[in-house]
Amino acid sequence: MQAILSFGNRLYMLLEQAGSYVGLLPLRLLLAWEFGEAGVEKFRGNNWFGDIKDDFPFPFNVIPADLSWFLATWSELLGSVALVIGLGTRLFGVSLFILTIVAWASVHAGNGYNVCDNGWKLPLIYMVMFVPLILNGPGRLSFDHLIRQRVPGNAH
Repeated sequence: MQAILSFGNRLYMLLEQAGSYVGLLPLRLLLAWEFGEAGVEKFRGNNWFGDIKDDFPFPFNVIPADLSWFLATWSELLGSVALVIGLGTRLFGVSLFILTIVAWASVHAGNGYNVCDNGWKLPLIYMVMFVPLILNGPGRLSFDHLIRQRVPGNAH
């Protein structure tokens, strides 16, 4: 019995250690892929924000559509790169979370829950995925962790 408990404890510690490095990496990579694709699509495409600007929640509805398009495009492009390397993860996580709220309110809210109907299921999933990244950071396999280690009195 003691051998089983010892093995279980070693396995737990190994998983705990691995989780601190790569546990949040799948969230970062999936969100980076999704927002990177959206950013590239905006970068290559035409600005359609003018058609839905009145549906944006305040204060985003008072910002010119061209500026909103620019900010959304570059938030998605830079945010996706930052998520991959784990740099500024909380900052970009909050930025993309807010961008997702705006998308939910202006594009998805009136379409129901179903993804096939361009509903709000996917924005909800993205927002839920951002919560651990915003609250916990990117994990140890990240530039944020390396930078934090180099700040005196901040070794974790």
